[in-house]
Amino acid sequence: MTETSPTSPLLSLPGAVAGDGVDAPVAAHYGSFNLEQRTLASGEGFVDLSHRDVVRIAGPDRLTWLHSLTSQAFEGLAPGAWTSALILSPQGHVEHFFSGVDDGASFLAWTEPGAGSALAGYLERMKFWSDVTVTAEPSTAVVWRGGAYSFVPRESLEAYAAAAGPACGFWAFEALRIERGEPRFGVDTDARTIPNEVGWVPGAADVVGPDYAVHLDKGCYRGQETVARVHTLGRPPRRLVLLHLDGSENRLPAPGSELVLGEKTVGFLGSSARHHELGPIALGLVKRNVPLDAQLVVDGMPVAQEVLVDPEIGLHIRPLRK
Repeated sequence: MTETSPTSPLLSLPGAVAGDGVDAPVAAHYGSFNLEQRTLASGEGFVDLSHRDVVRIAGPDRLTWLHSLTSQAFEGLAPGAWTSALILSPQGHVEHFFSGVDDGASFLAWTEPGAGSALAGYLERMKFWSDVTVTAEPSTAVVWRGGAYSFVPRESLEAYAAAAGPACGFWAFEALRIERGEPRFGVDTDARTIPNEVGWVPGAADVVGPDYAVHLDKGCYRGQETVARVHTLGRPPRRLVLLHLDGSENRLPAPGSELVLGEKTVGFLGSSARHHELGPIALGLVKRNVPLDAQLVVDGMPVAQEVLVDPEIGLHIRPLRK
C-alpha cells in the first residue's frame, strides 16, 4: 500500500481548495467552510475522505480471526453493520485503529491516511493458519454523508458527488468531529494512549457501534488486561477534553502543541478547527489530575476545558452526536 494517497478528482470542483499535510489530497473547503459546516449539521451534503487508506480482509475465518486479534466483538457481526476496532500492545496502548463493514464475504476497513500499510502488514503477520487474505484497496474511496461513512469506487467519485451534493470540505467535517469529541487516531492520540483515555470504551458491555472501538463482553485479546483494569478501578492516566480557544488571535495551534498549567506541561493539543458556532475549538489529552475548571495555555493562548472523558472512570460522558 502506498504511503501517499492519490489526489481526489473532486479537487476539480468549483471553489475547491486543497488541504495540507496528510489531508492535502482532498478539499479543505469549497469556498466557505462555515456554510459547509451548517450544511453538514443540517444532514445535507457529503465529505470527500478518499485520502484515507482502505484494507479488505476476506476469507471464511475473517470474523473469528478479527475477534481474536482486536478489542471489538466480530463474531456474529451482521452484514451491513459498521463497527470500529483497535489493535493494542501488550500494555494496552493503541497501535492501530480501523473502522468498517462486513458484506458477508469480506470486511472492508478504512484507517487514517498513511496508516494502512502498517495495519495491513501487522494483519498479514498474524494470519498463521487462519483462512484469510489481507489486501490494500486503493480503488475504493471513503465518503461521509448524513452522519455515516460509506465506501464508493474511486472511479465513481465524480458521479457520487453529482448525486449526493453539495460537496463540503474536510475543515467543516473536522470542526463537527471535534465538537462531538471524536478522537482522530494519530492526531488526538499518541504512542502511550489507552482506549479508556479517549472515549473509545462504552459505559456498558452491551453497547456496540462505530463510535466505540472496545467491546467489554468478549474473550481475551492483547492489551485487554489494561482496558479491563482501568474500566473496573477507574482513574485513567489521562483524559480527552474539548478545548475552547481564545478567539482573539487569528490562528490555530499546531497539532502536538504543549498544554501548560502554570509552569508545567500537562498534556498536548491534537486537532483544532474553527467551529461556525463555538469559535476555535480543539481536542486535547491532559493528565487525569488536572482540575476540571483549570484554564490552560497552548502556544501563548488561554484555553478552557470542557469535560469529555470522566477523570475517575474513563468513560465518554457526552453523547457522541452525529
